[in-house]
Amino acid sequence: MSNKTTTTHDAPSMRTTPPVSGRLVLQWVFFVGYLLVFLWSWNKLNMSVFSFFSDLGNVGNLFKRMYPPDFGDMGRIVEAMVETIWMALLGTVGAVILSYPLALAAAHNTTKSKALRALSRGVITLSRAVPEIILAAIFVAAFGPGPFSGILALALHSIGMIGRLFADAIETATEQPREAVISVGATKRQTTRSAILPQALPSMIATSLFRFEINLRGSAILGLVGAGGIGQIISESLETIQYRPALAAVLVLFVVILAIEIVSTSVRRSLIGEAANLQLSAQRYSFLKKMFQRRDARVNKAATAERRLSPPWTSERLFRTTMLASAIVLIVAAIVTVNVDWIRAITNFDQISIVLKQMLPPSFSGERSNVFTGLIESFAISVVATTLGVAIALPLGVAMARNINVRRWFSTFMRMFVLALRGIPELIIAVIFVSAMGLGAVPGTLALSVTVAVFAAKLFADTMEEVSPAPREAVVSVGATRPQEFISSVVPQFVSPFVAHFFYLLDVFFRSSTVLGIVGGGGIGFLLLQSIRVFEFQLTTMIVLGVYLIVLSIEWLGLGVRRLYR
Repeated sequence: MSNKTTTTHDAPSMRTTPPVSGRLVLQWVFFVGYLLVFLWSWNKLNMSVFSFFSDLGNVGNLFKRMYPPDFGDMGRIVEAMVETIWMALLGTVGAVILSYPLALAAAHNTTKSKALRALSRGVITLSRAVPEIILAAIFVAAFGPGPFSGILALALHSIGMIGRLFADAIETATEQPREAVISVGATKRQTTRSAILPQALPSMIATSLFRFEINLRGSAILGLVGAGGIGQIISESLETIQYRPALAAVLVLFVVILAIEIVSTSVRRSLIGEAANLQLSAQRYSFLKKMFQRRDARVNKAATAERRLSPPWTSERLFRTTMLASAIVLIVAAIVTVNVDWIRAITNFDQISIVLKQMLPPSFSGERSNVFTGLIESFAISVVATTLGVAIALPLGVAMARNINVRRWFSTFMRMFVLALRGIPELIIAVIFVSAMGLGAVPGTLALSVTVAVFAAKLFADTMEEVSPAPREAVVSVGATRPQEFISSVVPQFVSPFVAHFFYLLDVFFRSSTVLGIVGGGGIGFLLLQSIRVFEFQLTTMIVLGVYLIVLSIEWLGLGVRRLYR
């Protein structure tokens, strides 16, 4: 009898559901709290499920009016596109030059002073707080319209990403090479140059290439504030209801962004040890891959036999050298051909100090209520757009994940589809929605939702492909179906990174929502741009500080919530 009693008391301990704990309660509190914030944001923006589909119909009607594209002014489109590429390239090069000393000062293994590291990190973080289009508008006010303002804006804004990732790459360098060169009497500068930088260089180059892709999208819309590039053509065409020339410009932009993304992806693969020129064609042209492999084997064998100190000229080294030479040629061509009077631009640099003096101290300038209203609307836009975009991105991510989708051709097709959509800058999408649906926060929110979905789908797919296969094999071995295997083994591993990705998306796209007002998409963007145009720079500073504080709050909240799901 006593044994039965013991069994009865022990039965609850065999439960398969997790026990109620403080962590579980906090998780539910966060979930319910966010749901309430989403419903409040939805109501704040006057979103409607029924109008949602009718609004999409308006977008479809706009595309019908855009078709077929008008390439009649192709010469001007190509000229503006080349200017956009030069702006992105020179902005990225400028950011790399400025980020390198900041990264050295911010890394703990190259700088011992905590104060200097904190100052450098602060500069890097601050440059990320202001969107490049706002920086471009400020520089246009200081230097006048033209690509020089766009180049400066891209360079300063890019420090936020490049400087941080450069510093992270320097800090992750292993200590053994550093200790080895120190043991033979190397100075601090020699140690950095010979032991740390060679390890960080591949990551730094890959970061620069990735930032170039981002800057190409960013520079495409700087023309909306007078900073040159193809965005100016698109803006003028839509403002004058010339939809077909606008579509022609967007298509040219899309093709260029897609081509540059494919090339830079190849170079990044090469830098991490894969032969990019072979990887892209490995499945279709396996004979070419084998031919290069045989050649590389012969070259490596000859170099070993001759005991050469320099690395052999394998196909991989030839590919990298060709890319480096091409990059140098393009940079020189950009400096020479871009429409910038460099001597005049440098001599007029004191204009920046004049604008900076006008920005301090921060002031509401009688716009206190409009500032708060605009910031709240931008926050609501980011909440609704991020939630809707994530809801679309989750099934897209599952379809794109190669280890989950048994039809590999379908996952490849979905990846190419999402890659194609990523070729259109987010503000261009916003311009299209606003042109179709009219001014207001609703078209801005829908446009941002599309951007979130495209951006998040790849992020989710890559995360799902990185899950451990062991739990999946375990549940399959006991007869689980594919849906059961996905729910019980993939989803639990995906939850923690999903929460981290969600707050990252909310952070990034809140900053994006603050510039939607520039094209009539609601939020603080309109007031922000107007404050620059009428030279109310103290109000500009106050708005930027408000944006920075909200971004900082989202980041800290995200850190706290992520701890609940680890």
